[in-house]
Amino acid sequence: MIQRPRNLDWKRAAAILYGDWGTSKAYVIGLAFVAAGFSSLPIILAVCALTAIVAVNYGVICVHYPDGGGVYSSARSQSRLLAVIGALLLVADLTVTAALSAWTGLSYLGLEPRFIPWAAMLLVGVLGVLNLAGPKHSGSLAALLAAPTVFILAAIAAFAIPHLTLAHLHPLKAGFGHNWVAFVGVILALSGVEAIANLTGVMQADPGSPLERPSVRRTSRLAISVVAAEVALGTALFGWIMLSLPESFSAQLLARKEDMLRFLGEQYAAMAFGDRFGAGFGIAVGLVVGLLLISAVNTAIVALIGLFYMMARDKEMPRAFARLNRHGVPWLPLLVAVAVPIVVLLCVRDFEALAGLYAIGVVGAITVNLGSCAFNAKLNLAWPVRALMGLTFLVLLAIEITIAKTKPDALFFACCVLGVGLAVRAWAQKRAGLATVVISRALPGAIPEASSPLDPRLHEGQRILVAVRGLNPVLRFAMEEARLRRASLYVLYIREIAVSLPVNPSDGHAADWKEDPAAAAIMCRALELAQRNEVTAIPLYAVSNTPPATIVDLAATLGIDILMLGASHRRFLTNLLKGDVTAEVARSLPENIQLVIHG
Repeated sequence: MIQRPRNLDWKRAAAILYGDWGTSKAYVIGLAFVAAGFSSLPIILAVCALTAIVAVNYGVICVHYPDGGGVYSSARSQSRLLAVIGALLLVADLTVTAALSAWTGLSYLGLEPRFIPWAAMLLVGVLGVLNLAGPKHSGSLAALLAAPTVFILAAIAAFAIPHLTLAHLHPLKAGFGHNWVAFVGVILALSGVEAIANLTGVMQADPGSPLERPSVRRTSRLAISVVAAEVALGTALFGWIMLSLPESFSAQLLARKEDMLRFLGEQYAAMAFGDRFGAGFGIAVGLVVGLLLISAVNTAIVALIGLFYMMARDKEMPRAFARLNRHGVPWLPLLVAVAVPIVVLLCVRDFEALAGLYAIGVVGAITVNLGSCAFNAKLNLAWPVRALMGLTFLVLLAIEITIAKTKPDALFFACCVLGVGLAVRAWAQKRAGLATVVISRALPGAIPEASSPLDPRLHEGQRILVAVRGLNPVLRFAMEEARLRRASLYVLYIREIAVSLPVNPSDGHAADWKEDPAAAAIMCRALELAQRNEVTAIPLYAVSNTPPATIVDLAATLGIDILMLGASHRRFLTNLLKGDVTAEVARSLPENIQLVIHG
């Protein structure tokens, strides 16, 4: 089994993380004003401080889980049940992320409020249809919009800085309990931090780190520090910018809570260059931030698919959740990932009520993740780091309990997700217990009884790599070339899984081509032909969500002389969504490797 290629540098990791985490300020400051009005700045600052502390903790988690440090993988080292509970809390978080991001994104684009719930459902459905073909990079749009978003936010700040003032701030209302509840209501700034832990499996390893035990310390910490600084400082700054408007704007601030950044851009740009410029600048803010939020909807859907698929592969969900369509997308998880946000949007028709469902999932998932790591004696953590992680866990646990106490709808929603998820898990495990001794029908006929034809006979000479998807002409051509050149022939089958997985596909799963009926049929036939033609054939099997990168990485690692690919016959829409594998391999292939495309 071949691991996913580690080709994600810190800049792209930061951009993808920003597309998920950085969007939080688009609605957090508006919700803060709803919670505490002109006395909300200390609450915003407290949330920003907690965000920074959580980011420090996740920097540690990423270092200790280089193959994926999300809540599912970190909690699994403690308990399978705890891992599933953490994953289901993350499901609740991602579900509301998709619904709330769709709602807020359409608000920023200027859609009439009465149409937003229906349009948000339609948007989620359209993104689900597009994901049937497995878009190549779920974070591409987020990465593309990261720079324009930072530019837009910097422009708003530049227009507002001359008008910053403390004159309109009110003191906090008396009573710790009241202020604590208001603080909990703004905790959504933490949303998205789990994304960075799930990216470590594809991050570039530190120079000199061993392949079997890679280190992503440099890549992960650079990505987290840049984005966390922007989220914490940016949220604090825009909270101050919001509260620098005169109190006469109170009604407008409440009315525009759903697209607060656009409102601030309109007002401060108008103060600087007039009403016409302010209106135009507001449209630009709405377009950039709205598209970034829509990309967050897609990211949430893709993450849900990956989470359900991972649990199905670990036998925590029914086996049907692991069945792939011809594009490598698990169709049943995709259906669930689209249906659940739509159901939430059908049941909740109010922005504040929707936001109220949000925090219980994200805080719960982060709490389980930090608690699993803090109390994991096998992790080599210095005592100050472990103490900080444990203290953060206790604070988040208190927040989670407060949400459950003060937001009955959120508690009911979380209980529904946990109840349904655990019930499906129990049913799946019961079914798996009855069927574990049953052998797949396709395997006995595909795998020969004798193992000797499977033993590779290696000889020095040229090396040819052929990537196959079936018993097609390119395999025959590669066999002929290997015989004529007396070369070793590497036959590569890639099981494409077009989902974003929380951990590396090879982590704890030594998958073999003999366990994949389609791959077994091809490999056995290829080995039979090779033996008949006296060709040295070596079967290679990979599970990857980026086949072009896997092909290039493997060709370079094995010192391949000639790479052979079949001509692509994909339709235009598939190529648009997934990219042309042949073209992408040709762009990235080292110059010393010849590329042969057989049509």
